[in-house]
Amino acid sequence: MIVKSLEDIIGTEDEKSGETWSSRRFILKQDNVGFSMNDTIIKAGTESYFWYKNHIEAVYCIEGEGEIEKVETGDVYQLKAGTMYLLNDNDKHKLRARTQMRMVCVFNPPLVGRETHNEEGYYPLLTE
Repeated sequence: MIVKSLEDIIGTEDEKSGETWSSRRFILKQDNVGFSMNDTIIKAGTESYFWYKNHIEAVYCIEGEGEIEKVETGDVYQLKAGTMYLLNDNDKHKLRARTQMRMVCVFNPPLVGRETHNEEGYYPLLTE
């Protein structure tokens, strides 16, 4: 059994931050469960471009409001607490936060924990 609290993660190597986001990594590849899980904050009033070409990501919004745009089509979907989206086609997307948003993010294959977005908006596929 693995039990962690947010207090255990904040300020450690399992917390990564970018200009518009902060990711607290609860479950990683080393936990050997086939996926990883993050608690992510998206800063209010920001727009972020992401493209997880190496991962499938499911996201559940638990706080805040914003929208996600699928870059290839221009389709825009509203996000609020209780909304889930799945990037099942490795979708390039823009995430716009009207208020601070808090998301639970699940990745497959699992993150190892050191990943940060590169200049093209995606995480490299790290194996260790």
